[in-house]
Amino acid sequence: MPASFAQQAYYTRKSNGLLDLTAQGAAHLAELPLRCMQQEFPYKTGVVFSDSSLVINPRNYHPAFYGCYDWHSSVHGHWMLVRLLKSFPGMAKEKEIITKLSQNLTAANIRQEQELFKNKENKGFERIYGWSWLLQLQRELLTWNTPLGKELAANVQPLASQFAKSYIDFLGKLMYPIRVGEHTNLAFGLSLAWDYAVTAKDTDLQNAIRQAAIRFYAADKNCPVAWEPGGYDFLSPCLEEADLMWRILPAAEYQRWIKAFLPDLFAKGITAFKVAQVKDMTDGKLVHLYGLNLSRAWCLYGIARHTTENREAILGLANLHLEAAIPHVASGDYAGEHWLASFAVYALTTENN
Repeated sequence: MPASFAQQAYYTRKSNGLLDLTAQGAAHLAELPLRCMQQEFPYKTGVVFSDSSLVINPRNYHPAFYGCYDWHSSVHGHWMLVRLLKSFPGMAKEKEIITKLSQNLTAANIRQEQELFKNKENKGFERIYGWSWLLQLQRELLTWNTPLGKELAANVQPLASQFAKSYIDFLGKLMYPIRVGEHTNLAFGLSLAWDYAVTAKDTDLQNAIRQAAIRFYAADKNCPVAWEPGGYDFLSPCLEEADLMWRILPAAEYQRWIKAFLPDLFAKGITAFKVAQVKDMTDGKLVHLYGLNLSRAWCLYGIARHTTENREAILGLANLHLEAAIPHVASGDYAGEHWLASFAVYALTTENN
């Protein structure tokens, strides 16, 4: 079992009041998806078996993303490894990471992945969370200006384009926002999809996201922060919405909107969003709350960067959540380890902080 982050202070460092990931920390976290990205079992499938053709090992219909317990965790594990390679050139295990990415993200494997989503019963498989992480993976590949980055981006683009079209179709039919703290949270998905659309210059997807965000969220006020967190949450419905809307609204309009939507963040001494606690890190649902602390951190960083008031207090709250969560990322239990590292890397390296 790898050493806990709590035992390795040099894995993160403070810079300008914020936590940064070090090269040692990057190598440590990379071990987690490396161990499971080609580990076929245990596996939790979410597909619908329309006939007996899918009663086979998941690797046959998920040849790229069959590891790390479930499809979406495999996808964001791949994203994480690409992000680390780009952030820490020459990092430990670089050759192993490159080998496994090259083996998994082939053009043939991605074509096979596409087939499942063409199936009538599975066209909504991994909507919204998995779709969004795949788009984020492709964003990372599109901005990786190396021969390998360009090759893998070309391989993955057909699936990304397929999801972009599916997203546009879905948003055109969706009547109400999805305000939950788990995989189907709409605001989080739209944030990742928006960032991809900007990078890929997909104006159709950008327009669909902007229209949906304005329709669902522009009039929102006084988000019920006292209702958070739910016992299984790994996303904050209030904070994810606020993190999305700085992408959508003009800066001055966002200042007005965020103060009306989350007045608690602008009170003297923020009492909302207390750090979430976990009593059993071996329970796959309860351990979600460590992920909540990490996702709250990246939302608060993004919000702080786009507000003009109470910024230091908001950044302090972000740091508090991040520092509380980091020691539990490498717990030694698969229930959390197969996915928490991705959340930690996103919180520690995203442009939002």
